[in-house]
Amino acid sequence: MATTTTPNVRLSALPPAVGRAGLRGALASEFTKLRSVRSTYWTLTALLIVSIGIDAAITAGQAAQFNQAPWNEAGFDATQASLGAFFELGQLIIAILGAMVITSEYSTGMIRTSLTAQPRRGVVYAAKAMVFTGVTLVISLVTSFIAFFLGQALIGHGVSASLFHTVKIHANAMVNCGGPAGGTVKGGGPGGGPGACAHQVVTYSGTDVITPGSVLAAIIGTALFVTIVALIAYGVGALVRHTAGAIAIVIALMFIIPILEHTLPDSWHFDIMRFLPDAANQVVSVTVGGPVQHLWSAWPQLGVTALWAAVLVGIGAYLFRTRDA
Repeated sequence: MATTTTPNVRLSALPPAVGRAGLRGALASEFTKLRSVRSTYWTLTALLIVSIGIDAAITAGQAAQFNQAPWNEAGFDATQASLGAFFELGQLIIAILGAMVITSEYSTGMIRTSLTAQPRRGVVYAAKAMVFTGVTLVISLVTSFIAFFLGQALIGHGVSASLFHTVKIHANAMVNCGGPAGGTVKGGGPGGGPGACAHQVVTYSGTDVITPGSVLAAIIGTALFVTIVALIAYGVGALVRHTAGAIAIVIALMFIIPILEHTLPDSWHFDIMRFLPDAANQVVSVTVGGPVQHLWSAWPQLGVTALWAAVLVGIGAYLFRTRDA
């Protein structure tokens, strides 16, 4: 009896794996993760609303004050005023996302799946950092520019800064009472109160020059500062692998420790403050006046913050590769 032999046919639902999983695939995977969760959109939306909205309220309030007290225009840093909420509150909001980028996978157990798909832990860690940094920097730059332009439009009054031409403002102002009695107004205002007088004469002196270059540096420097703080949170998240713990540590590092440091004797306080990661936010957005006392200029001070981020991200990378998932 003849036997019929059927050819052995290989069926495969997927093409055979070729090559080695690399950085490109890890970047694509991490970007998909980042844009696939609602927390990313909620956090970035909060960053935009809080930073731009509060900055707009601050600048609008300042513009209204100028109507009652025009002498306050002297030495007014319009650029810093329009970016204040962004670098003060924006850093906190983006730090939450920075911590969650890495800690959320530990809380859900997804980190095991990620490391199974890409066993090269250093590649996974680097891809997370690169994708998150890129997205954060873009959003920070957009927020910084919008906050600046909206703030300058609301301030007006001839003291608003510009990215397109040099602006000159009065550096100092002295308010005196008009009339035979004369005298300098120490308090109160036209409506009455201590030091009030019927007619006030404002005498301006000195000039502050605000160049487009200094304004651009302030806008970009603020966006970089917020991005670097996000990387600090990412590094802390890799260290503790717990979202709430990472956020608490970043808040302590950026807000609580600087407050406690102010309670130290001046000889210690002035030496320590320039080495803390929060110090850069006091100088990166400044366009009027001289250097801030006891701090370096904007870029060296921003470098200190970047060094904090590099150390924390580096330690996090080492632990990410050596500890069990």
